[in-house]
Amino acid sequence: MRCPACLIRNSVRVYGRRWFRLPGPLIIIDRQIKLTSFIVSKNNHRLKKVFKNKKGRFVRFRRGQSAEKEMVLMLHIAPIPVTPFSSPPLRRHRCPPPMAASASHQPKSAPAVLGCGAVGGDYLATVASFPNPDDKIRSLALKVQGGGNAGNALTGAARLGLSPRIISKVSDDALGRSILKELQDDGVDTSYMTVAEEGNSPFTYIIVDNLTKTRTCIHTPGYPPMTPEELTKENLFAALHGVDMVYFDVRLHETALLVAEEASQRKIPILIDAEKKRDGLDELLNFASYVVCSAKFPQAWTGASSTPVALVHMLLRLPNIKFVIVTRGEKGSLMLERSMTDASETEETDVEDLLESLEQKVDLNSSLPKCIASKSNLRISADGVGSMSGRLLLGTAESIPSEELIDTTGAGDAFIGAVLYGLCTGMPVEKMLPFAAQVAACGCRALGARAGLPHLTDPRLFV
Repeated sequence: MRCPACLIRNSVRVYGRRWFRLPGPLIIIDRQIKLTSFIVSKNNHRLKKVFKNKKGRFVRFRRGQSAEKEMVLMLHIAPIPVTPFSSPPLRRHRCPPPMAASASHQPKSAPAVLGCGAVGGDYLATVASFPNPDDKIRSLALKVQGGGNAGNALTGAARLGLSPRIISKVSDDALGRSILKELQDDGVDTSYMTVAEEGNSPFTYIIVDNLTKTRTCIHTPGYPPMTPEELTKENLFAALHGVDMVYFDVRLHETALLVAEEASQRKIPILIDAEKKRDGLDELLNFASYVVCSAKFPQAWTGASSTPVALVHMLLRLPNIKFVIVTRGEKGSLMLERSMTDASETEETDVEDLLESLEQKVDLNSSLPKCIASKSNLRISADGVGSMSGRLLLGTAESIPSEELIDTTGAGDAFIGAVLYGLCTGMPVEKMLPFAAQVAACGCRALGARAGLPHLTDPRLFV
């Protein structure tokens, strides 16, 4: 469809007296070159002079009248005969095709990630030391803020520059409204969340031990729990539209399986947070492209003798997974990445010996996180498990001075948020591991899972 400006070449000749350039687009126009009415947008245009006869049939605007305010002016002009277009010849105005030349000047939208899992409220109390049974103690600090693995990870991803959406459930209570508002304020799209009219939103009591810098969590689930029927097909399709990654923390596992099946059909990469063995975890892992897990999970899930052996076992058992990352707190992280090409003809390297060789390269005097990677496309083996083609990467943690370490709550979620950012933006894994370690370290310098989450412009981060 051609724009109105094309129909009249952006100018008209009234009563043969002179040509006038139109100050804005014509919205209503007669193809017989008779003006009935039109709307002039005043977006930084300056209005041209329009003649006024003695009967007041036209309106005169003073030359140079300012049109800086964003408003709309409608001129009503009675139908009048207008001299058809004639000399001087007009330069032909051509409309650009839809989404044409200006597309290169459009800012690229942030990569979108969809998360499905836990949100909640955290009640954090810092104490001098963890109480003994039947003790009465006072808190040193108290803070109430949003929590939940998915909520924390997506908040971290949003602050780094992604465009996150979340599928979860709260109740229509004061806490639920606070949870939604906090997510929205951080740029997380909550349009696909379910809000129950009755019941309670999930929350967690967290006791932060100031002496040992550890935390103890007491969780109260939300009620009523979310059911798959509460996620309509329309909402599911809309939530998945245009996303670059889908993330699960293995809560709400029945609903998560629905999302995972649809995401898999659309060939959208899936990241699983495997904190511990949960209902539905095995089914979700079959859809996974990437896995980030806690230090204890690989051995607990596989029964292997050590973490590196368990990683080989996981990649052999889950052939669709591209890599597994194990977060190990102050020891950093360990990553086993599958090769795209087969290295079956290469001499086998024992995974435990490979890890030992990487640990010997760690600079103990450096406080900044680093990544030490083995050679690519090795044939990595584990006794009693088998062998695979890939490489092993060791990520060190940032050394946080004791006076700066406040709370480790949500450190794993912060790490995952940074991994989501790295994957969605195509960051090399050699850079992604140190970057994620820095994001997690920032989070540990404040009370709670979200207070210390950095933005991408934070000078403490390097990309």
